[in-house]
Amino acid sequence: MSAVPRSDKPVGRFRRMLDRLSSSQEDLESEELREDADTAGCTRIGDCHDRQIVTVTGTLRTVTLRPRAGVPALEAELFDGSAALDVVWLGRRSINGIEPGRKLIASGRISMSRGRRVLFNPKYELRPLGRE
Repeated sequence: MSAVPRSDKPVGRFRRMLDRLSSSQEDLESEELREDADTAGCTRIGDCHDRQIVTVTGTLRTVTLRPRAGVPALEAELFDGSAALDVVWLGRRSINGIEPGRKLIASGRISMSRGRRVLFNPKYELRPLGRE
């Protein structure tokens, strides 16, 4: 009898299972968000550059009302597993459906502000709640 495994496939599955069991919940969620971005055909936030027109997807981590130059502005942090960006709607105090934990797809031109990626007044689409 030989000690060589008869197939590589079970070893691969076992390795993936071990990796999932030894990964933190945050790592697993980040990996799932990166896969969602790839399947939706969106650009990963970590790959976005200044002045680039992009379509990104992810989960809203925080939503805050923060005035900018005396104008109300609704700010949200969008995270896709690779990086985060700030989504800002100028002149808005609230938007129905924009809340922490909500998934969305946003399109617009990336800009850099204080070293962070920002998307001002994007076109957006709310993703369904729960599993799709």
